[in-house]
Amino acid sequence: MSYDIIVIGSGPGGYVAAIRASQLGLKVGVVERSELGGICLNWGCIPTKALLKSAQVFEYAKHAADYGISITGDVTADFDAMVKRSRGVADGMSKGIQFLFKKNKIDHIAGTGRLKPGNTVEVTDADGKKTDYQANHIILATGARSRELPNLKQDGKKIIGYREAMTLPQQPKSMVVVGSGAIGSEFAYFYNATGTQVTLVEFMPNIVPVEDEEVSKQLERSFKKAGMKVMTSSTVEAVDTKGDLCKVTIKTKKGEEVIEAEIVLSAVGITTNLEGLGLEETGVKTDKGKVVVDDFYRTSVDGVYAIGDIVHGPALAHVASHEGIICVEKIAGKHVEPLDYGNIPGCTYTHPEIASVGMTEKAAIEAGYEIKVGKFPYSASGKASAAGSKDGFVKVIFDAKYGEWLGAHLIGDNVTEMIAEVVVARKLETTGEEIIKAVHPHPTMSEAIMEAVAAAYGEVIHL
Repeated sequence: MSYDIIVIGSGPGGYVAAIRASQLGLKVGVVERSELGGICLNWGCIPTKALLKSAQVFEYAKHAADYGISITGDVTADFDAMVKRSRGVADGMSKGIQFLFKKNKIDHIAGTGRLKPGNTVEVTDADGKKTDYQANHIILATGARSRELPNLKQDGKKIIGYREAMTLPQQPKSMVVVGSGAIGSEFAYFYNATGTQVTLVEFMPNIVPVEDEEVSKQLERSFKKAGMKVMTSSTVEAVDTKGDLCKVTIKTKKGEEVIEAEIVLSAVGITTNLEGLGLEETGVKTDKGKVVVDDFYRTSVDGVYAIGDIVHGPALAHVASHEGIICVEKIAGKHVEPLDYGNIPGCTYTHPEIASVGMTEKAAIEAGYEIKVGKFPYSASGKASAAGSKDGFVKVIFDAKYGEWLGAHLIGDNVTEMIAEVVVARKLETTGEEIIKAVHPHPTMSEAIMEAVAAAYGEVIHL
């Protein structure tokens, strides 16, 4: 069978590319060896947010008295029920992709895809049967998996990755989380909030190290306030799994420390799924574990494209989706512009949440900008006070000379929903004065963005 486009991988890059291609009148097939929706819908973005919501509701229940609500008896976390709910949400999302494929007349080709010369994809099904499919264009969207360190080999039982962390048979009493990026910090928050004693270990001087330093420091304070142990500028040297508990040797500035824990969660990043794709045989160039592409995701081989985690750029679901759309619209002959990687929002769904876009204050200074910085604390927000969520702030950075909005860094309740205002404003080259004059509803958390911008220009009202 032949297609206009075959996509290998059905994650948020692959399935979005397939649907957009179908909308443009192209005949599309998607090769997927596992569940439709890829890691994001089944083992990443969506089920983790379901777990985090359970942790948030549990925390609300524990602090119900703060809101004038009396709950008789102990409030307990049912770990198994939380996991079951999370898996149910993931299953529902995967079935949703099945529906969208049917609606858009996209063929799901079950099996493992491999490139062959001559615009051919060889698919091996679960029984080992191989079938060749032809396509004018082939899009690689195979994503990534948990990265393993040489001294932190995952056994799936005591030393685990993010997949196992979502489906543990029982809640551990103690856990060491290695790596404080979005994945590590989110799991650290979930397990700590639901009763596990968590130690978070980070090699860099600050947790969530890609964020603005003030944001990192605020999250560290919040984590410690919640009872979590946070160790920065620290590395895991070895893990002894022989006994009932893991003995984790951690090198710190003050020397070595051994911490015992039931589970060690390795969250030190991801590695791309490029093995067995036939890249070398077909001449697709790679660099440092990533497929080399141009601004429209064309590889070194005509008719072969790559998007998502396997190409250079932020390994984020929303990035992969936009790359997929740009890729297929270019294939279809549409006029498209390259993706602006300087205006990609990043979100971390801890408590408090983190959201950011653009340059940090440090990066802006290092780039030679003269800057205006505005900051508005949640403690001065009426809505945050009413919600009982006063930890956090909004920080904005402008170029003092031309008024360009260089970056925004938010930490607090609802900031993952608020960051889109900044992304759109930067896309439209909106000035600070225009943000100040745009009427924000009261009382809302989003007022903090307006107030922070006003602070940068010396016009803040409520601070």
